[in-house]
Amino acid sequence: MWDIFVSIIMGIIQGITEWLPISSTGHLLLADEFLHMNVSDEFMNMFKVVIQLASVIAVIVLYFHKLNPFSPRKSYKEKVGTIQLWMKVVVACIPSAVGLLINDIIDEKLSNYIVISAMLIIYGILFIVIENRNKHMRVRTASLSELTYLTAFAIGWFQVLAMIPGTSRSGATIVGALLIGVARPVAAEFTFFLAIPTMIAASGLKVIKFGFHYTSIEAVILAVGCIVSFIVSVFAIKFLMGYIKKHDFKAFGYYRIVLGVVVLLYFGIFG
Repeated sequence: MWDIFVSIIMGIIQGITEWLPISSTGHLLLADEFLHMNVSDEFMNMFKVVIQLASVIAVIVLYFHKLNPFSPRKSYKEKVGTIQLWMKVVVACIPSAVGLLINDIIDEKLSNYIVISAMLIIYGILFIVIENRNKHMRVRTASLSELTYLTAFAIGWFQVLAMIPGTSRSGATIVGALLIGVARPVAAEFTFFLAIPTMIAASGLKVIKFGFHYTSIEAVILAVGCIVSFIVSVFAIKFLMGYIKKHDFKAFGYYRIVLGVVVLLYFGIFG
């Protein structure tokens, strides 16, 4: 029962932190200190990646109509617009292919609490600075249809920065989008859509490396984590989209700074 309980907690953490720009890595690092499953390190590493796939399914479910170019409820113009949106997502994923070449090196060299703390704090400061700057600037991209291929490609390079632990994939892409004049709702939604091919590929590779030989308890642990991650992701996405209609991202910036300091102090003292 303990492993199922931990799986539920991990699913909750994943579902919240994958979409809110506060870094799932930093939270899972702290969770690992207090919650341990009776499974192998290989399974645990695979588990953390695969429950991300459940988070992606939440995006597909919530935005199915918007992402479906074959919907009979769409006009020809809307279908063309949806296909163009997918093409922009593909363009934005190109830099990630380059990033995959150095992914293992980054995991080996930079997966430590100092780097994670630094990235939490740095991107927290960036959120605050960029939002303060944007108060006096005009939004260049106010809708997904206005998002150009060049802008999508630029956002894709910011996503590559998320390979550094503690950065947060959504945090890096949203910061990048805000920096180049994309409106908050557009930045958030495009981040969600960009996650679909990116995280499906990452989860698929991890599953292939681990194999498909699970014990019955491992299968249950994985299923529970995925179900919880999916459900929590639905609420997290809805919360974020509702929140940014009335607020900016500075609250997440302050939270990241506090979390970064907590991680640094905890592992500096007790690590």
